[in-house]
Amino acid sequence: MDVSKFMAIMISMVFINNFILSKFLGLCSFIGVSKEIKPAVSMGIAVTFVATMSSIITWFIYRFLLIPFNITYLRTIAFILVIASFVQFVEMVIRKTSPPLYKALGIYLPLITVNCAILGVAVLNSETFFIGKTTMSGSFWMSAVQGFFAGVGFLLAMALMSGIRQRLELIDCPECLKGVPLAFVIASLMSLAFMGFNGFKF
Repeated sequence: MDVSKFMAIMISMVFINNFILSKFLGLCSFIGVSKEIKPAVSMGIAVTFVATMSSIITWFIYRFLLIPFNITYLRTIAFILVIASFVQFVEMVIRKTSPPLYKALGIYLPLITVNCAILGVAVLNSETFFIGKTTMSGSFWMSAVQGFFAGVGFLLAMALMSGIRQRLELIDCPECLKGVPLAFVIASLMSLAFMGFNGFKF
């Protein structure tokens, strides 16, 4: 296996093609849960787990079910079912092991089911590592790595945003900017900063 390809996927998904700051996917949980660091990081870890496992399972479904039976048009439905199943599993585990965290995440935990970032990475894997009905060499491992580091990029964005928003609570700002409006301004500035990584060449 070519290590450089995995390094390229890692850097690309975390910095260059960050799902939140470059592709603007998953903004609902990004804005809603990033008020405090602990819930934000916990959400990032949950999204990383779901993205990784969904990438692995959807690869098998796409490779051994959708392509052989020529039903790739059912890709979106199949992928959503996988994602919904894993989100339910994560939700049950968090509710059982950490009720305070479950309460802090609130409605945004089940919203991972409809988080377009999770579906986006699964669809991106099927479009990047499959050429028609042909599977690229090492596509399984590349799909898993891409899913994991897409989650890491999500986690990084959540951690940065929550740290900034906690510090913003200490400043005096106009009433009209408090809360979500200021969060969107900060998100846009972070996105501009991450655009600087577009200069990376592989």
